[in-house]
Amino acid sequence: MTGTDTLVSRFVAVARADPDRPAVSDGGFSVRYAELDGWSDTVCAELVRAGARPGDLVGISLRRGAPVVAAVLGVLKAGCGYVPLDPDYPVARLRFMIEDAGVAAVLVDDGTPAAVADGTTAVRMPGPEQRATAGRGGDASVPDGLAYVIYTSGSTGVPKGVPIRHRHVLALLDSARRHLPLGPDETWTLFHSYSFDFSVWEIWGALLFGGRLVCVSDLVRISGDAFHDLLVRERVTMVNIVPSVFRHLLVDNGRPAAELSVRRVVFGGEAVDPTSVSRWLARFAPARPPEMINMYGITESTVHVTYRRITGADLRRSGPGTVIGRPLAHLSVTLRDEHGRRVPPGERGEMYIAGTGVTDGYLRREELSAERFPLLDDGAGPVRYFRSGDLASWSDSDGGLVFHGRIDDQVQFLGFRVELGEIESALRAAPLVRDAAVVLDEEAGEPVLSAFVVPAPDATLAVRELRRTLLATLPRHMVPKRIRRIDALPRTSSGKTDRRALLARPDGHPSG
Repeated sequence: MTGTDTLVSRFVAVARADPDRPAVSDGGFSVRYAELDGWSDTVCAELVRAGARPGDLVGISLRRGAPVVAAVLGVLKAGCGYVPLDPDYPVARLRFMIEDAGVAAVLVDDGTPAAVADGTTAVRMPGPEQRATAGRGGDASVPDGLAYVIYTSGSTGVPKGVPIRHRHVLALLDSARRHLPLGPDETWTLFHSYSFDFSVWEIWGALLFGGRLVCVSDLVRISGDAFHDLLVRERVTMVNIVPSVFRHLLVDNGRPAAELSVRRVVFGGEAVDPTSVSRWLARFAPARPPEMINMYGITESTVHVTYRRITGADLRRSGPGTVIGRPLAHLSVTLRDEHGRRVPPGERGEMYIAGTGVTDGYLRREELSAERFPLLDDGAGPVRYFRSGDLASWSDSDGGLVFHGRIDDQVQFLGFRVELGEIESALRAAPLVRDAAVVLDEEAGEPVLSAFVVPAPDATLAVRELRRTLLATLPRHMVPKRIRRIDALPRTSSGKTDRRALLARPDGHPSG
């Protein structure tokens, strides 16, 4: 990365080097690099005409697909950063983000709720056919300029904006390229909502290296058969996915793995479930298994922090936690106790992350930024860290960092500190269980562990036998008192298990 590089300059160099190479596929619609470059010029020109200026933030409220990619590029060419405003989000939440970020304009289409752009300049997203009439839009992007602001949940219930700059994303990709063969021979899926930062990795991991990006529609995202068919039809080589979604779409669909061109799967967003990975790999010929890669990360540190190619030893490992490997070259991780002191090797501590991928702080949240981004001096001068809220330990024998879950997912129960993820992993490994989640609930005012279990297709789940299986691997106090059968686990917009929704559910089938 040079001091003058931006996401735009990198993309334009690729587009001009091979203008006819396919860039984005969206159903039956395909855009080549030169066409995407021209389409995003039109977006840029429309924004500038509407009054957008370098340094502004521009909302994107579009249905998923190729237009989102052109919109992101166009916003960046205007020297602005984008704020994802997914039309599926509640309007009140979208309005909060617009006002909190001071959004100057919003790109809209037919799927944008009318109230979203009230009081804000609405710019109609141009179609690809308009690119010949608007002229070049220019490029006002700078390395230290904002690329995007993604809002994440706040512990107080108020969303907080995470501003990420061009240099942060480029640092991530330059480090990742040391481990992954990013290039023109790769076909990526754009699976995730542009409100989830996994999409940043998907878009630029493909487009800055001449790869092709395949948009995954909402209908395909919920059907294992449809997703498998898309992977086969488009000859996808790189899949980026949350582990719980991986189980649903790939492990449980029963389709022949030999049809796939997938060379690697990158996990993020949740702890990897070794049982699911093992089940899926078993369907491939021994000579051609895809690489399974774990890339732990957080929005505040620009998508990914660590890299770990999952090994057979990882899948057979019986110890607590999940191996997430070592930090990428542009980042460092230290493990610290509740007082900010480094913990001895092998002990668990909160992950403090530093380096060129870490944002400077939350948007307009000075007090919270001071708390979550402390300036610490371990003797070599002050360094700004991000306190992740995640627990890990260091194990040289296991290959680096071992993830032990969120601090706020750890519960105190009957005097014990219980990791819910450990119980869920044991449930998923049990016969006839397709998926599972555990929450700390109440019964007659007393805390109880409740499990929500999705049986495998056509399976009759015997709860007593399931309890017996759990008792073989877990202490008795960690075996849920209540086990409920449900058809599917509720998901957040990013595909993670929605624990709050589970606690609010009146349904389910209690089974003792």
